[in-house]
Amino acid sequence: MDEKFDCIIVGAGVAGLAAAMTLAKNNMKFLLIEKGEFPGSKNVSGGVLWGSDLNKLVPNYWEEEDGGWDRFINHRRLTFMDEQSSFSVDFKSSHFNEAPYNGVVVLRSKFDKWLAGKVEEAIAESDYAMDSFVAPNILVEEVLEEDGKVVGIRTGEDKFYADSVILAEGVNNLLTRQVGLQDKYVPADHMLTGVKEIIRFDQDVLENRFQLNGRSGMSNEFVGHATNGVEGGGFLYTNKDTVSIGLVLGLKDLREKEQTPYDILNHFKKHPAVADMIRGGEVVEYSAHVVSSGDKRVMPEKLYKAGLMVCGEAANLLMNAGKAIQGMDYAMRSGILAAEAITKAKEKEDYSEASMKVYQDALEDSYVMKDINNFQDAVHLLHDPFMVDKMPNLICDFGRNFFSIKNEPTKKARNMFSDSVKKHASYWDLVKIGAKGAKAL
Repeated sequence: MDEKFDCIIVGAGVAGLAAAMTLAKNNMKFLLIEKGEFPGSKNVSGGVLWGSDLNKLVPNYWEEEDGGWDRFINHRRLTFMDEQSSFSVDFKSSHFNEAPYNGVVVLRSKFDKWLAGKVEEAIAESDYAMDSFVAPNILVEEVLEEDGKVVGIRTGEDKFYADSVILAEGVNNLLTRQVGLQDKYVPADHMLTGVKEIIRFDQDVLENRFQLNGRSGMSNEFVGHATNGVEGGGFLYTNKDTVSIGLVLGLKDLREKEQTPYDILNHFKKHPAVADMIRGGEVVEYSAHVVSSGDKRVMPEKLYKAGLMVCGEAANLLMNAGKAIQGMDYAMRSGILAAEAITKAKEKEDYSEASMKVYQDALEDSYVMKDINNFQDAVHLLHDPFMVDKMPNLICDFGRNFFSIKNEPTKKARNMFSDSVKKHASYWDLVKIGAKGAKAL
């Protein structure tokens, strides 16, 4: 106990690293524990880190020649798919070329390792250069509690003590369950599985195919036939010389429809729109990862107790409201806020439950919980069967008719649209989904 830390952080993902960086900059003594061989080695997610919090942690990160990110996003695309066609809403702007960027594409094994290096640099500049540590290859088996307060962790036969603990352990939040903040059982309809492949290209081929210039990049989300009738959607992100392509699928729907994620991914890759994008590439990595659906009902009601806070995916902080898949930015902000709460607690030497509640209050007041609260209807709308099946088929059918040129009289667009509505749904369906959309967005 004489050698105890100000804080122990469990998990060196985005949330844990953001917390560690913030603690180091505030001259705190801490231990960051990671079960993988190095930070990022166990993290298979990857995509776009949105927002400007990275610039707060690593100012002018874009000036580094070998930074942890691959490309900045200046091209956004949302694609609706039926069996043979695709109809995209496409937006590209040079406004997004300016740093700090609106979003950067990252591969987690690379990004987390780089950010961990920045944490080590921040430790070296603090008063605790010899007393704060990033410790990989350690599995935390138990959170230690005494008299109703968290006092440290146990790994094997070793115990480490601290005034506070931050759990950033990821979506498989066993320790969060152990301390009683997460239900022991989470219904499958609140969870998704993400499957992803990394496909390598010659960099010139990739940049020409996706019309990239310098370090610009594109993010593309897919709705409809991508998932072969299973609840969920697809994505494609351009990395430096690879693309990340994959799906996010409802676990309950997968089970009920007796399909496998890998088979659906192969189905997705064979779609004409996608096959043209990835033609000639070499698959170099396959990964799978359980994620939250973004439904607030799966979140722990409390993210704190005396001496402890929960952040990132362990708190199920994730949302897809149709505009973007957000998770890493939520994790980063929650890690920063948790560390700031620890800094305030240190000043008062108060690690009580009331002191830890400062973190959740700050999170509720941040864009993270404001967005999660404001856009729950949008989350539910995206999982509506109409959005998975009828809407993409309707849109693609209309697009196919609108862009067809035949040697016969051409119908007005409104008549084409009416034909597509009658074929795939009804105007009453559109009224209902429109009302939901107006409320959600």
